Amino acid sequence: MLTVKYIAENRELVLKGLQKKGFNQPELIDDVLNLDNTRRTTQTQLDANLAELNQLSRSIGQWMKSGDKEAAESAKTRTAEIKENNKSLDATLKKAETDLVDLLVQIPNLPHSSVPEGKHAEDNVIERTGGVLPNLPENAVPHWDLAKKFDLIDFELGVKITGAGFPVYKGKGARLQRALINFFLDRARDAGYLEVQPPYVVNAASGYGTGQLPDKEGQMYHATLDDYYLIPTAEVPVTNIYRDVILSESELPIKNTAYSACFRREAGSYGKDVRGLNRLHQFDKVEIVRIDTPEHSYDSLIEMVNYVQSLVDELELPWRILRLCGGDMSFTSALTFDFEVYSAAQERWLEVSSVSNFESYQANRLKCRYKNEGGKPQLCHTLNGSALALPRIVAALLENNQEADGSIRIPKALQPYTGFDRID
Repeated sequence: MLTVKYIAENRELVLKGLQKKGFNQPELIDDVLNLDNTRRTTQTQLDANLAELNQLSRSIGQWMKSGDKEAAESAKTRTAEIKENNKSLDATLKKAETDLVDLLVQIPNLPHSSVPEGKHAEDNVIERTGGVLPNLPENAVPHWDLAKKFDLIDFELGVKITGAGFPVYKGKGARLQRALINFFLDRARDAGYLEVQPPYVVNAASGYGTGQLPDKEGQMYHATLDDYYLIPTAEVPVTNIYRDVILSESELPIKNTAYSACFRREAGSYGKDVRGLNRLHQFDKVEIVRIDTPEHSYDSLIEMVNYVQSLVDELELPWRILRLCGGDMSFTSALTFDFEVYSAAQERWLEVSSVSNFESYQANRLKCRYKNEGGKPQLCHTLNGSALALPRIVAALLENNQEADGSIRIPKALQPYTGFDRID
């Protein structure tokens, strides 16, 4: 979340920036500033009362020792008055602090100055493209038909076991999943990312730290008995490794990668846009996470974008990178680049990755800080990206690599991981 200090010092800049994200609530910003004023005024009065109490305590002892009982009794009366007043001040302070946080979490992150104006996905800006669009044979079909033809993925069986959006991968379909996971993890390791294996469920504090709570609780599966949440992405547990941590500047940037299953309730509509692997409730993904200094975080963002580009290049998929407009960005992001790959049989672009810099927005919620020798702790910047999400990658691989004989070619980079060079 934004810091009160930044909002107070840059009120007009904050309001103007947030308009890019469709946030136009100056009254909420003013409520934050008023509550902060109440908090600071109350704290000042409490500090003054504490100083007076300390002085009175010393004076009472001196007056009792000198025999001036009247002065001592007067001081005791004043001490009681201050203590009673402090009870009211404490209640006011606690309420102001609670109300202040409740308002701050309703304010989205400020978009970076390079974020384009716009309200919808159509307003996103294409940064660059790469790869070659495939020329499919006449008998080419979409991936859901290929999955059935070669018995790779059983969508109906997933419905039986759980429900829609929980497919069962079988045979070479399962091996392709495992191959992609290992391929992505190996490439991340080669790029300097330390692999971690996080839990798939998190507590509410972790969801709050990365911004899923209270903004996106309706999109997560909630185990109500224990108040745990199934993770929507490995970003949540991995970034929370650094919650309430003060890092040394020499440790930064920290680079982590993790594979996890991801669980999201937001799927579930019908039609071609969500058919097959296009949108699922459960899917596999490899995530990359960075913790960095504010001075270096945008260099890290560029490095991460280039790294994800190298993955889709190795998979021989046509791709494009979009700079998201303000209206299409997440609540917590300052700048996001989306990767899309072209699905030839569906004749549409499929999002497979988002790479984002959150600046200090998550770090402020996480209390993730760093300091150099002799310096004061400062908020880190956090970044993450999908590297990559599997379902739509699999959809594009199956569709784009269809051969005239009906088989499916496996890209050369994946063959050492799959153990086969085609599906037939």
